[in-house]
Amino acid sequence: MNYIKPAFLLILILAISTAIYAQIDHRSISKMHNEAPDEKSVPMPLEEVKTSPGYVFEASGIFTIQANVDEDGDNILGDAANEPSIAVDPTDPNRIMIGWRQFDNVSSNFRQAGYAYSTDAGQSWTFPGSIDAGVFRSDPVLDCNNDGIFFYNSLTINGSGDYLCTVYKTGAGNVEWDEGTFAQGGDKQWMRIDNTGGTGSGNIYSNWTMSYSYCWPEYFTRSTDDGNVYETCTTIPGEPFWGTENIGPDGELYVVGRGDFAHIMLAKSTNAQVPGSAIVWEHFTAVDLDGQLSIQPEVNPVGLMGQVWVDCDRSDGSGRGNVYICASVDRYGSVDPGDVMFARSTDGGLNFEDPIRINNDISVYNHQWFATMSVAPNGRIDVIWLDTRADPAGLFKSVLYYSFSVDQGVTWSENEQMSAIFDPHLGWPQQQKMGDYFDMVSDDGGAHLAWANTLNGEQDVYYSYITPDDVGIDDIARESSFARVSNFPNPFTDKTSIRYTLGADGHVRLSVYDIYGNEVAQLLNEQKSAGTFTVDFVAPGLSAGVYFAVLTVGDSSDRIRIVKVARY
Repeated sequence: MNYIKPAFLLILILAISTAIYAQIDHRSISKMHNEAPDEKSVPMPLEEVKTSPGYVFEASGIFTIQANVDEDGDNILGDAANEPSIAVDPTDPNRIMIGWRQFDNVSSNFRQAGYAYSTDAGQSWTFPGSIDAGVFRSDPVLDCNNDGIFFYNSLTINGSGDYLCTVYKTGAGNVEWDEGTFAQGGDKQWMRIDNTGGTGSGNIYSNWTMSYSYCWPEYFTRSTDDGNVYETCTTIPGEPFWGTENIGPDGELYVVGRGDFAHIMLAKSTNAQVPGSAIVWEHFTAVDLDGQLSIQPEVNPVGLMGQVWVDCDRSDGSGRGNVYICASVDRYGSVDPGDVMFARSTDGGLNFEDPIRINNDISVYNHQWFATMSVAPNGRIDVIWLDTRADPAGLFKSVLYYSFSVDQGVTWSENEQMSAIFDPHLGWPQQQKMGDYFDMVSDDGGAHLAWANTLNGEQDVYYSYITPDDVGIDDIARESSFARVSNFPNPFTDKTSIRYTLGADGHVRLSVYDIYGNEVAQLLNEQKSAGTFTVDFVAPGLSAGVYFAVLTVGDSSDRIRIVKVARY
């Protein structure tokens, strides 16, 4: 008995020491990555500004276009852009906003709050320049509320070396930014707006890394008055960082990030939505992704391998309320530098099922990085990532991959390659990284993606719209030789000609659908011989927006994204 008490005390001391060490290690790791200005603004002299054609690509399942372009849609040579965030107006999906870290001159790492907007569903982009031009800004995070007001959360550093955030907002239905509102803040902030229509609808939530906080040791704030005032800071259990936030179907708030003991930590509050409430976090959960968030990977040497994402099923289906976590992680017990891992909870984030790997590349030498997840209103889960499996040299050249799930994350579609290969080590603006994250918003028709790449030989920001399909790239290529569809002009105002080619005789059905899968026009439903044909789609009364022309011949099919714009 005399030995039990000392032994117990020894165990207790060791446990406390381990916890203290883990906390110290946790905070020291969070300090390894931060934004800081170390150069002054170096604008590109006007006489030196040159351009090249802007990048545009369209194939079955994806449309991609460069966003940081001049007034003619051309690429601006000698600049750089990365770390994009995207918001889509829920009242008018033709209105989309992307923000990014803007480097006016690739010879300097001085960055600003770049942005571009689209009023034709991403078919074209206008880049007016930077918000608060000439001021150091980084870590852009965008969202849009149910009134059609865009919000842009931007990090800066004041003369005293304090990290702080400003949130800019537009008017309802326009794209002009106000002077901005002080929003507490700190490095690697994230922001989300409650658009559920419940008690907290319109609330704005934001958290950031505690180690670089304006209000240290607190690192969370909210606004309950449409962003006019951001409340005094508070804390989140588990001290999550390098993560994101999202809102459940009943207004519950979820915050995820790397936390204690290198775990992925998820915190939940159901009363944060109540204006004036003292925020209570009901629980925080360690989520097993069989790996940890990685910093300074070879593929992105001074950046992250990506952030961790949380999203929820807000549909009216059986998965309503499910919570999903996804990230590119450095796997435990393996030399694999990065896999895309996913875990789900069916009890509101209290418990999570065993993680699964989404990428089907079994090599332990390739990087699957910058995994990004979003959930559509109908419950479909979309995940994209960059993947080095296609690099013939086995190094860091990457392509964009995509997979989706329509059964609440139980099974996943085949990995689909969605871009050409590119070298992410090109075009670095005097810092060896391509940012730290991408961003994505899903609707029932597909996924709106803001991402960076070097497809034109420079580091630039792109918009892609990805449409899920039940077949992979090889199947698409094979079937497209049998049944192929295209149209001109695209975009169109009242009329476009749809051209289709049949490789053999068959029963042909050609229809036009909106982004929610509703058929708006049936153009053809009859037996046809092999050959090439044209049919006009005349729709003067159809609302402006994105549609899909779908050609089906027997078991083969092809589709094309078509855009109707308003007549001015």
